Amino acid sequence: MNTSKETERKSSAVTLSDMEMFIFPELIYSLVLANIMSPRIWRWRESSWFSSMESLSPYRRILRVKQYIMDNYVFNLDLDTWGLTTKEEELARFKGFISEDTLRQSNALFGYEGDKYYFDIDIRTHFGLDKYEGNVIPYWKTETVESMDAFRHKPYYNTGAGECVSLAALYTAALFIIAQIPLQDIYLMATPLHSQNFIDIGDGILTNNRRLVTKSMWFNGTALSAQARRALENERATIVAHETGCIHTIYNEATIDKDVYRHFSDKLRKFLKTPITDTILDNFLRHDRDIQKCFQIRWPLHGADCYIKAERVFSYEHGSPYRINNNTRKKLMDEIDTAEFDANKISERIVLNDMEDYTRTHRVNMKNQADVARLKELFASECLHSQQAIDTLSQFCCVDPQLPDIENKEYVKKGVPLGIDLDMTREEIIARLEHIRTENDAAAMAFYTYRDLNRTETDPFILAAIQRNPVSIKGAEKLNITEVADKIRKMHNESIYDEPGRLAQPDEVWNYDRGDGAERALLLANILKKRLPDTDIIIGIAPNQVTVKAGQASYDFQSQKGLKEQKWNISTLVR
Repeated sequence: MNTSKETERKSSAVTLSDMEMFIFPELIYSLVLANIMSPRIWRWRESSWFSSMESLSPYRRILRVKQYIMDNYVFNLDLDTWGLTTKEEELARFKGFISEDTLRQSNALFGYEGDKYYFDIDIRTHFGLDKYEGNVIPYWKTETVESMDAFRHKPYYNTGAGECVSLAALYTAALFIIAQIPLQDIYLMATPLHSQNFIDIGDGILTNNRRLVTKSMWFNGTALSAQARRALENERATIVAHETGCIHTIYNEATIDKDVYRHFSDKLRKFLKTPITDTILDNFLRHDRDIQKCFQIRWPLHGADCYIKAERVFSYEHGSPYRINNNTRKKLMDEIDTAEFDANKISERIVLNDMEDYTRTHRVNMKNQADVARLKELFASECLHSQQAIDTLSQFCCVDPQLPDIENKEYVKKGVPLGIDLDMTREEIIARLEHIRTENDAAAMAFYTYRDLNRTETDPFILAAIQRNPVSIKGAEKLNITEVADKIRKMHNESIYDEPGRLAQPDEVWNYDRGDGAERALLLANILKKRLPDTDIIIGIAPNQVTVKAGQASYDFQSQKGLKEQKWNISTLVR
């Protein structure tokens, strides 16, 4: 690997934009490892919410973690948090790594819109990008747990926050540290517009932003499950990451263990498939309101069979404790005005009761074309809409995930396994990662994601800081340099990162209005570099003090980060 690519990879491990993780998929797991090294999630163990965890089943422990995340973090994907870049800038940066045509086919920021669903909603409008020129795209940086926690310091936030990859990485680390789920049982999946995890416990569990989705929930037909199904139904998974490595849809080389990936693929497909039952049939109609118009329900009134449009019955579920597909159906039907019923069967509509009866006595596999054809023959007759309804039912019962091709890849084992298990302490895990960092890619990059400048060279961190932190530059554009320096000096003198050596990036300092002196010095240097591109800007580092020099001007900051004594010539490092 040439030096240029390695420098880009290391600096990408610092900023962790969606684009960077797409180019360097191993960074997804590096973020997981950085969160596992962090003291933050280990401190969750002290919460009374997690007392007596050892007495709970794995599923109950996972539920505890889920509720904690629900209570303490929200999903955030606004365009202002980490700023904007352009397609041209990103293409120029990664020229030689990947072609623009490949990006269009795989990356949402460069034209990928998935299946028809995403064309219908208009992705740029959906994300608020329509107010910018077509070449403008967001950075959408992925946050470490510290940066997620620090959202509490932003206006209008009462909890932590993060985007979907941040939440997926947070979940993985928390499930390992708190719920005691082995890393071997957790898989991270990234699609062009979403990230989620598959937990190999029982039938399987999906994390979906802050929530969890079990197999029964996947097929329950609610609005929440419909939202959870969206990515796997409409997008292909570009990356699957695991403790053994990763696989990427566009790269021929895969580092994930092939047998592990095959197991995951088989297990996920089983999770996304169910035989049709009367309950599943009713859940399907609840899931797809348009399809309700192809069905009617038969119900006896005063000793005679009557019929009612399915959509009318489902409308009565709203605000009612009764449901159409359990033993409260009679109570639900009793709430409906008799004037809504018809004495005659409604033409070209499937009688739901008859299909329910059939599925109770016949095991129907919606992946079996003969079974689907038999359903159409019995219930859809010549009605085209009813036949389409049965095809849609088949898609509801059997989602075929678009995973990276398992066969047409070159599986390569790089270095040594992570070797992290549940019995290890945080200190033992950090020592293990230190020991293998020259032989394991994810471990090596984890220390850059961890932002520990006493454990890594500084150039990648500075490169990321000066090249990819536009929010602070834009935020300060109406202030003169004296006012900028004064504003930075008045920020809260505390870092969002607890330990010595670990530094926040300039936009984190700006967004959260706080930072150690070393972090605030780098923030000032970022703004000065933009204002004074031809002036030498040098940051002098001492264990307790940091000095920024720009020409004849000098700015001093006190620091508690204990950095090694050194000088950063910003003008030389970033041209």
